[in-house]
Amino acid sequence: MLKILLSSGKFFAADQSTADILKNGYIGTDEDGKLRLSPEEALYLVDMRNAECTSGGKAMTFNAIASRFWKGRKFIARYFTYKDWRERGLIIKDAETKFQRAELTPAKEYPSSSISLPGYRVRGLFFKDDLITIIDDNAKGRDLYEKFWLGQFGAYKAADRGQLNKLDIYETLFLLDKRVLIIENAKRPELIRHAILMRKDFQKMYDVYRDWREKGYVIKTGFKFGTHFRVYFPGASPVRDTKGEWIHSKHVIQVFPKDSRLLTSEWARAIRVAHSVRKTFILAVPGSRDDKRVRLDYILYHRQSGTPENPDTGHPRSAMLSLSEDEYIGGREFAGAIREARARRLELIIAIADRETSVTYYRVRQIRIPGSRHEYYEIDWMQP
Repeated sequence: MLKILLSSGKFFAADQSTADILKNGYIGTDEDGKLRLSPEEALYLVDMRNAECTSGGKAMTFNAIASRFWKGRKFIARYFTYKDWRERGLIIKDAETKFQRAELTPAKEYPSSSISLPGYRVRGLFFKDDLITIIDDNAKGRDLYEKFWLGQFGAYKAADRGQLNKLDIYETLFLLDKRVLIIENAKRPELIRHAILMRKDFQKMYDVYRDWREKGYVIKTGFKFGTHFRVYFPGASPVRDTKGEWIHSKHVIQVFPKDSRLLTSEWARAIRVAHSVRKTFILAVPGSRDDKRVRLDYILYHRQSGTPENPDTGHPRSAMLSLSEDEYIGGREFAGAIREARARRLELIIAIADRETSVTYYRVRQIRIPGSRHEYYEIDWMQP
């Protein structure tokens, strides 16, 4: 039987036999000639390996041990994400463990282009409660739609069904800023005021929209996919191709301002919806970087060519941020966790323990668009 001793608030292997077995499994760290265990490691051994833990000669149950740590932030989420990774036959260590660094996975480069807008001016009428602008100039309205995919001419996927072009609030402001559009019944400050009344983070949403639009991308509403925007790469057109087929977006964007907070389950739901329709989920964190640091929970060893890696045979390539289904995560915290992982040459994996203690994993990979001052990340569901 594995034997653990709790002494002065620390866990240790109680005998050499236990220490040897745990070292072979890469559990514990050496401390002054003893094998010290983290609380999660001790609980895992009691829970899954039927280990005996004693303190002052008395046996301790799981709850007796956990009661000493339960006030720690997201303690149970940390434990169940640790347990799940271990139960997959993979090595997981506390984030403060020293390790040899592997080469950092480089950021994924996205193409960059530009948009060359028409030289004419077009007039539109703004409807403040709908945040929609109507252009009733048939020729210019159709030109903006067919050549630049700005607005929706006619009806969705049926441009011949009507003579109006409808611009959403982001397209309206973009064309206004580019001096293509004249609003007959409102000035720019009034548009901004109405937009912010409808959604307080409008300015940050528009910053992301404009960033992608100016680099040649087509950005449209992501409402049908549960996200803020859907994205088409430079060169996309709303007109059917030579085979008579529509161009479909392959990416969606969710804007996550640094001063916002989002329930983890809602954040995960948006990713799930995107993946269910085979779209890459991009998280946009607008604004300049700050120095906030976030403590990561674990460093992770994975598999190389199907074989589990360990500290003797490989390098950790990922860091884990453990979350529960019912907690909130902030944009600044999220961005800080990503930067902390990259500073240690690791990719970030977000592990979410739901109310049934099942764990879902998401890999976060930085993407880079030349000239952008905002942060963008692809987030993919992963199976360890």
